[in-house]
Amino acid sequence: MQHKLIYILFLFASVISYGQVNLFMESDKSEYNGKDIVNLTIVLELNGIDLEPQTRFQLPDLSKFNIIGSGSMTNTLIDPATNTLITQKISRIALEPKKKGKIKIGSVLVTVNNKIYKTEPFDVNIKEIIEKRSLASNLANEIYLNMEIEDREVYQDQATVAVLRVYSKNMDNFRKVKDVRLPRQDNLNVHPVNLNKSEIDPSGAGNMASQVVAVFMVFPNESGYVDVPSVSASVSSYSNKNKIVSNKVKLNVKKLPEGSPEYFKNAVGNFNVNVYNASKNKIEVDKPINVIVKVSGEGNLPDMHLPKIISSPDYEVFTPKITSKVAPGTTGMKGEILANYVIIPKKAGAISIQTEQFAFFDPASHEYIDLGKKTLALNAFSHDQILESRTTVEKVNEYTNTLLETVNTPVLKTTTFKVKEKSKFHWNILLTNISILIGLFIMYLLFKTWQKKRTLVKETASPKPLGSVAETEKQIRETLKTDINDYFSYLENLKDNGDYQKFFDTLEEMDMDVRKQYFQSSSQEFRVFLESYKGLSVAEEYRNLLQRIQMEKYSPLKSSEGIEELLKAVVNLYSRISK
Repeated sequence: MQHKLIYILFLFASVISYGQVNLFMESDKSEYNGKDIVNLTIVLELNGIDLEPQTRFQLPDLSKFNIIGSGSMTNTLIDPATNTLITQKISRIALEPKKKGKIKIGSVLVTVNNKIYKTEPFDVNIKEIIEKRSLASNLANEIYLNMEIEDREVYQDQATVAVLRVYSKNMDNFRKVKDVRLPRQDNLNVHPVNLNKSEIDPSGAGNMASQVVAVFMVFPNESGYVDVPSVSASVSSYSNKNKIVSNKVKLNVKKLPEGSPEYFKNAVGNFNVNVYNASKNKIEVDKPINVIVKVSGEGNLPDMHLPKIISSPDYEVFTPKITSKVAPGTTGMKGEILANYVIIPKKAGAISIQTEQFAFFDPASHEYIDLGKKTLALNAFSHDQILESRTTVEKVNEYTNTLLETVNTPVLKTTTFKVKEKSKFHWNILLTNISILIGLFIMYLLFKTWQKKRTLVKETASPKPLGSVAETEKQIRETLKTDINDYFSYLENLKDNGDYQKFFDTLEEMDMDVRKQYFQSSSQEFRVFLESYKGLSVAEEYRNLLQRIQMEKYSPLKSSEGIEELLKAVVNLYSRISK
């Protein structure tokens, strides 16, 4: 009996733990000075394999704070006691208070398996606000920069992407932001990805609109905790010129694993090395040739040490000319770097040109890859051998070229005689053209007469009876009705083909067509309409989805999994809105 009771208790505990959702939010402390940063931690814990969040964290009203940073991470583990999959989604938000006193922080909402969960609201006490000289005090409308780096834990010399956003309540301030200056620091290598401004997102954090003004890659070249310095920009107006500075971001730079080859320097990524002879003529002793060492791949390509050609008594080597064809990729700078060497052979016969040994660290596989030395085998000829190997045609051509270059020959000029024919006017051609024009004019008059008669017949037909206002509105809405499933199928094809630019253009077109069904011109008006027509949760979900679309659209790193999740969210929401 006792064993049965224990078995029942274990079974009851497993049933309770299966499918459990825990959501909570907390701050690092309850009282802050004016200069302190309020750090909020949001944790969503899912116990079970059938639980899947349908929305992102829906934040409360944070207009009494300045959002200066945010980040998120996901942890997955299996509880050995219950053999249950546990997924933790953790987000952190750094806030700067705008006023003192007791401030209430509302609830965070998230939808899991069609059920809405929320956190408990709580208060934080701000003792005293220390006035800071920022652009918020210099301008009547608040405007500030925020640097966001999602992946803050990388290896040394591995790339991470930084996105620079400007926030303001007045959209007119966005056009004033100019001269973005990327950070410079000895322990960082920074390369721009895109310095063009994105479209303005009206649904930013804290009731502020936002705009992406720069995207760049950061390569930390030392391990440990590395601070990415602030990015500055200027805000110009007719009266004065102000400077705004973003926040700093701390990176946790992991040291490269032990066991690297002796000749490993700083190449991190995935690369390939190739050596070839760029000269097309036969190789002659004491005559220069061009040998190219090409390093291609993706990673810290512009900043790494290239493998050099090893010196040898068989040839003389000179300092190379470096040319690069590099563009931003998904995990680093992608392209190729060419080292053009001038080499002069010193002996006739077989010559072996070798490069230094080369190895790189691949962050994807977490291991070092050794490419070793690259060898180029050449065969050099003496001057006499070159002369003997020439064919009769080559000798004649060389003799002719030498003769033309050294002997002055007279230039023979020829005159082309042209016979001028007497011009004559053709009356037959003129009469034919006039007849064609008259015929076309008569056909045009007959067509207009037939068109008028057809219009009169339609007007004399009996008019259809007019319906009520509701029936008329329904008929207009049916005319404007958009087949949303056609958009879904087209978006699925664009996603499978990897045409992400057309994918996001089609999303904007679909959103515009859906708004036209309800006679709403802008997304802001449509969101207010949805709040009264579909409810607050659908309107908030629509706002978050538009913000997510903008983030994915201007993200330099687009993955098929992220686009797949975005498409699912779009189908889920617009299927309900368009009904």
